[in-house]
Amino acid sequence: MFRPFRLDAVLIQAVIAGALSFAHLHDLAEAAGQDGWKAWAYPVSVDLLLVAAWRRMRTDSGNRDAWLWFAIALIASLGANVATAGLLDMNNVPAWLRILVAGWPAIAFLGGTLLAHTHPGPEPTHTPEPVAEVTVERAPEPAPELPPAEPEPVETQPEPAAQEEQPEPAPAPVVPAVVVPPALMAHAQKIADAHRAQTGRPIDAETLRTRHGMPPALADSIALQLA
Repeated sequence: MFRPFRLDAVLIQAVIAGALSFAHLHDLAEAAGQDGWKAWAYPVSVDLLLVAAWRRMRTDSGNRDAWLWFAIALIASLGANVATAGLLDMNNVPAWLRILVAGWPAIAFLGGTLLAHTHPGPEPTHTPEPVAEVTVERAPEPAPELPPAEPEPVETQPEPAAQEEQPEPAPAPVVPAVVVPPALMAHAQKIADAHRAQTGRPIDAETLRTRHGMPPALADSIALQLA
């Protein structure tokens, strides 16, 4: 939405004053020998320097350079207004004024550059007030009550158990002695040697009996003699 335009007396007054000052600066520059577009550039230069210094003063009121260049631009504008009010012969401008008008571009360039590259001063830092330390004392907590100590158990050594009586080994059965002929004993020795070479174990009576058809008593007797 657009707000309706409303005329302000202060704004109108500023426009009129700016136009008159602009015209006076143009007339003074033209009288000092600056003709054509150069005469119109002088009022623009003065007014821009005035506005730049005023803006710097708004952001940094303690900046002395801004106040200095604002005063220089204001004197230039005010001097042109007074000089063109009939106090100066516009057809015969003195030499010092011609020199001042001719040197104004360099002065305005210096002022604008300094104002553009001048940073505002640092903001004041607020030192925080020291905070009083508050010490909170806590009441000592009562020590926890320990449970009564239990009596240590007495180690009782178990009584040695009665040694179990192990049964005595039964006596080995007595094999009745059987007379073995020497030839049969030599043959049985060969058989036992061959069995040991094959199996790595001595031959027993059961093997002699099953392989060679010997009676049990004779096989037992030969196995005992070969062992």
